[in-house]
Amino acid sequence: MDPRRILITGAGGFVGRHLLGTLARAFPEASLLATGEGAGDGVARMDVTDGAAVLATVEALRPDAVVHLAGVAAVTEANRDAGQAWRVNFRGTRHLARAVLAKAREARFLYVSSAAVYGRSFRSGEPLGEDAPLEPLDTYAATKAAAEMALSAMTSEGLRLVRLRPFNHIGPGQSPSFAVAAFAGQIARIEAGLQAPELGVGSLAPERDFLDVRDVVAAYAATLARADELPAGIAINLASGVPRRVGDVLDALLALARVPITVRTDPARLRADELKRSVGDPARARALLGWEPRIPWGTTLADILAECRRTVAAN
Repeated sequence: MDPRRILITGAGGFVGRHLLGTLARAFPEASLLATGEGAGDGVARMDVTDGAAVLATVEALRPDAVVHLAGVAAVTEANRDAGQAWRVNFRGTRHLARAVLAKAREARFLYVSSAAVYGRSFRSGEPLGEDAPLEPLDTYAATKAAAEMALSAMTSEGLRLVRLRPFNHIGPGQSPSFAVAAFAGQIARIEAGLQAPELGVGSLAPERDFLDVRDVVAAYAATLARADELPAGIAINLASGVPRRVGDVLDALLALARVPITVRTDPARLRADELKRSVGDPARARALLGWEPRIPWGTTLADILAECRRTVAAN
């Protein structure tokens, strides 16, 4: 597929900002139709919870491909306001898919779900493939799983759907609502003398399948390029297959710090019923997309910390 008009929702967010540059390089002849909040120049606002507004936007833009990123992305935020999470992540997704079926029926619809939909299935301790049961453990994961099911039903009406399930992605510019960004942000503040040399953490025992966001958006571009070869409704994990202990990630960041820092457990950062390990099987993405993570782990961590230092210095 050589898309000419690509609609990207949530383009003002962490992933969206990285995706815009990647798509511009991958499809230089395409028009990138970016929507989102707080994204700056070239990005229009579109409230996905407003079905009429979504329909009008899709009718006006007539995309031939859609990458749906918009959503409440942080687990803590979704749990704090479950109503909003359901309005945005579930109803907003349905609004967009309905609009695409009505006004841009031939468009490929890339739905960015989450590996969190597997939930309790991770308790097996094994890398999960796409056929593992969806057993979400929190509001965020439940909204994503429900949206997947709603979209899958729409494939019978002609929705040209691909479901992508990225595992934990990190990188420069991520919100401190996420653990690795929170670690790096605190290190940068401590180095600048804005915080006592003590870093607050939640549990360091869990193991996660971490990806660089720049590798993740490369997978989205690869999916668009091969979209016509993929069966409607297919689910694809984006994973490394490598579990990394959160405490080891912190140790690697502390090794890059310019000052001595002690670590303390912050009860406010602890989660009840936290999974011990979540790791994915990346075989399908390799086979169908020719994709695998390429950015070295050390580069990812160094770039995250460098971005946090720039942000602290600028502020």
